[in-house]
Amino acid sequence: MSNAIQGSAPDRPAGRRWLRRLAHFGLTGWIGLVVVLFWAGAAIFGPSLLSQTGAADGGEVFAPISAAHWLGTDYLGRDMLARVIEGARYTVGVAFVATLLASGSGTLLALLAAATGRWTDSVLSRVLDTLTAIPSKMFALLMVASFGSSVTMLIVTAAIIYLPGAFRIARSLAVNINALDYVTVARTRGERTGYVMLYEILPNITGPMLADFGLRFVYVVLLLASMSFLGLGIQPPEADWGSLVRENIEVLADGGASVIAPSIAIASLTISVNLVIDNLPGRAARERGGR
Repeated sequence: MSNAIQGSAPDRPAGRRWLRRLAHFGLTGWIGLVVVLFWAGAAIFGPSLLSQTGAADGGEVFAPISAAHWLGTDYLGRDMLARVIEGARYTVGVAFVATLLASGSGTLLALLAAATGRWTDSVLSRVLDTLTAIPSKMFALLMVASFGSSVTMLIVTAAIIYLPGAFRIARSLAVNINALDYVTVARTRGERTGYVMLYEILPNITGPMLADFGLRFVYVVLLLASMSFLGLGIQPPEADWGSLVRENIEVLADGGASVIAPSIAIASLTISVNLVIDNLPGRAARERGGR
């Protein structure tokens, strides 16, 4: 019965199912997916492929867009295209790792809370509610002031901030699944708690949690960008997109490309992730059913 609920027929491999689902992506979903993959590729391969490394080369300061500098230059005469590509390593990479930690830990704790019983659920919920009561930016400022600003600390801080939200979403889903008949049958035949968590509950909350992962990734990107804009994020000589905006803010009134380019990069990434989420197969199917 569990397989029937999960829809995991043995003659339909997971890869084939996902290909069939991607075929139902709308146009906006594909556009968003292409942009997300572009920035992911830029974060992974971009710095090694660029001929210009973004080092100060004595070029013209705040040069306009040209054939030599596609996005102009910054306040030190460095090529902005190279800087934006290099910044993608931190904006995309740090946000992805932090979101993975937050969503993964939150989902695991939610499975534990739903599968083990009342006392574990109560303790975890109250502890994480305490974290929720602290404003996210205030908590981030306290962490940076206490332990300094480093990549590791930024990842840990963002993960802690967004762990309670991931736990709440996963717990609400897991508790409902835990009350279904096939989970009761699994317990009756003697399955252990770990089996129930990983094989009965987890497969049935994976879809919604992937959507939540995308939303939480957007929140982390915006948090890290705002911290870097305040000078509390990635520190020079390295830079993410938020710090690139801060470094070149003096040409904002003139519409300089050096401040607009990283702003557009942040906007394009966050909007594209939301487009992909809006076109996820499960969500699109539910909307078609509702209409």
